[in-house]
Amino acid sequence: MIEKFYVLLQSQLKEALYLGKIMNLNCLILKKVCIKCKSTQKKMAENENIAEMASEMEANQDQINEQPVAEVTLEVAENEAVASEISESVELTEEPVPTPEMATEPKARQLFNPVENVYGSLETFDWNALDNKKGMKYEDNEFQELKDAYTQSFKSIEKQVVIMGTVVSANSREVVVNIGFKSDGVIAASEVRYADVKPGDQIEVYIESQEDSCGQLLLSHKKARMLKSWQRVNQAYEDQEIITGYVKCRTKGGLIVDVFGIEAFLPGSQIDVKPIRDYDLFVDKTMEFKVVKINHEYKNVVVSHKALIEDELESQKAEIIASLEKGHILEGTVKNITNYGVFIDLGGVDGLIHITDLSWGRILHPEEVVELDQKINVVILDFDENKKRIALGLKQLMPHPWDALSEELAVGDKVKGKVVVLADYGAFVEIMPGVEGLIHVSEMSWSQHLRTAHDFLKVGEEVEAVILTLDREERKMSLGIKQLIPDPWINIAEKYPVGSKHTAIVRNFTTFGIFVELEEGVDGLIHISDLSWSKRIKHPAEFTRIGESIEVVVLEVDVESRRLSLGHKQLEENPWDVFETIFELGSIHEGTVLNQNEKGFTIALPHGIEGFCFNRSIQKENKTNIKVDETLPFKVVEFSKEAKKIVLSHTRTWQDSREDEERRSMSEEKKKAKEIAKINDNAEKTTLGDLNVLQSLKEDLEKTEDKE
Repeated sequence: MIEKFYVLLQSQLKEALYLGKIMNLNCLILKKVCIKCKSTQKKMAENENIAEMASEMEANQDQINEQPVAEVTLEVAENEAVASEISESVELTEEPVPTPEMATEPKARQLFNPVENVYGSLETFDWNALDNKKGMKYEDNEFQELKDAYTQSFKSIEKQVVIMGTVVSANSREVVVNIGFKSDGVIAASEVRYADVKPGDQIEVYIESQEDSCGQLLLSHKKARMLKSWQRVNQAYEDQEIITGYVKCRTKGGLIVDVFGIEAFLPGSQIDVKPIRDYDLFVDKTMEFKVVKINHEYKNVVVSHKALIEDELESQKAEIIASLEKGHILEGTVKNITNYGVFIDLGGVDGLIHITDLSWGRILHPEEVVELDQKINVVILDFDENKKRIALGLKQLMPHPWDALSEELAVGDKVKGKVVVLADYGAFVEIMPGVEGLIHVSEMSWSQHLRTAHDFLKVGEEVEAVILTLDREERKMSLGIKQLIPDPWINIAEKYPVGSKHTAIVRNFTTFGIFVELEEGVDGLIHISDLSWSKRIKHPAEFTRIGESIEVVVLEVDVESRRLSLGHKQLEENPWDVFETIFELGSIHEGTVLNQNEKGFTIALPHGIEGFCFNRSIQKENKTNIKVDETLPFKVVEFSKEAKKIVLSHTRTWQDSREDEERRSMSEEKKKAKEIAKINDNAEKTTLGDLNVLQSLKEDLEKTEDKE
């Protein structure tokens, strides 16, 4: 029981440590009570009152917390040894009378305050009188020193910061570190395996949390190193500082470098100014780098060793370019080969030889002329000091092939060569290395039909051609291959006389006709009006197709313009001479409605001929209009042999018959009226016999009317 009472006093001592103004005095009083309780444990064990009080405190801890210290102290004071010691140092006051406000105050706010319960209100307590009574009066400076010493005994820390800590102990599983907090932190031993850590060593730790669910201080040495490494990397990036790193291994596209414990990426293009083919040569080496890029989102770092070399070469470039002059010949090393040219290292500065400046002849790729790491002599063609670009040439060191061209070569001579380039407009033929001639597409065939050079030649093909023009100063030559065969237009009038019939191939369509080919180099035109006698053709595609054969008749030959006028309908007699006798004006024929446009309908008539019916002539007798695909009678209202036109009308077929009937009925009525008038005129002269005759005539007329 005495031990539990001692534990209770210790808990109250801890509470007293957090009181602001009375912390020193409160600690002294409670510590003295604890010491006296320890020295009299045996005597107090015999005291039944103390035992009963301790058992009561164990049964109801809440009541013990609310019980004023004054009452507990008075009960303990019954022990003569303890009471005599306490009475020498402190003087107890009466328990304050509770007020209504204190009664209504929530329990949560009625905090335990041992000094206030023992000595009364803190606001009215005379601290100086107590100090004077004990002979412990403090000066202001002494009080401030004690206060500072107490404040410094509690170290304030923040989460997620890196601080220094002292190793308290270390074993194979964990390392205990003291950072001056109320409890020590534990770090896994795996985080410090890189160094031999011993008790007393100072290490960096990262405060993850002041307390976890178990009240343990959480520290991490690995995160502290990582955070510090990132700070150093960022600082190196901002200051453009040169750092040292260890090349760990090779990866896709470059190398992995350890920089301050962080894995950084070194691209293959950033290893050296020269292209590196074998990255394994740099593995397990320590090199200097510059941080060129940091991605904070993905925690990526990119370093470069090439940047250091470029900085050194930058000063050299300025000196080299300043000493360059056009036409100078320098020795360089082939550094890189691309599709468009070759980069040459001139000893600290690079120059470019374009693919067209490698050879006088045409090449497909620079590798046909040079190789990597090859040493060659080049000539400076041009350079830009501002952009630090140098244009070099290799072919300029060799004599131009045109200078070696034979003087005996002239226009009209036949030459042989290889097709090196094909374009839509022609082909370039190399007759000797560096000497080329152009064969225009118009010089490939005598035909006027438009085609491309791909229809006649292929790249790499050996051809024979005739020199058409030769300009040694401009170094240009034009060639032709159609000149190797006779011109078919020389005797065209004899071969294709007017009126002769031939078979041609359809080559092309236009809106006004068809271009056909009679033979290679001989083309002709069939006008759209010469395709058919009877059909109205809007486009040649309605009549034939490209590539098909068609029978033609030569209508006209123009040798100077190289033109042939051809016809197809002339193969037959003009049917309009016969149509003139069949489709006379006023004649009625059965026709089928083919199609409709804005003005009217196209009607298919017998014998394969077509006519046209305007919108004003399409009404039927039942007041409806004709429709497509209907077969109806049509009356010819206009016929033109020259214009090859027939105008029809359906409305006239029933309107004219109705008018004829009306005219016939009117003529019969007039005839009857005349006969009746004649009878009336002779009525006065009639006899009895005449009356009989008139009677019979009247009956005949009545019978006739009944029949009608």
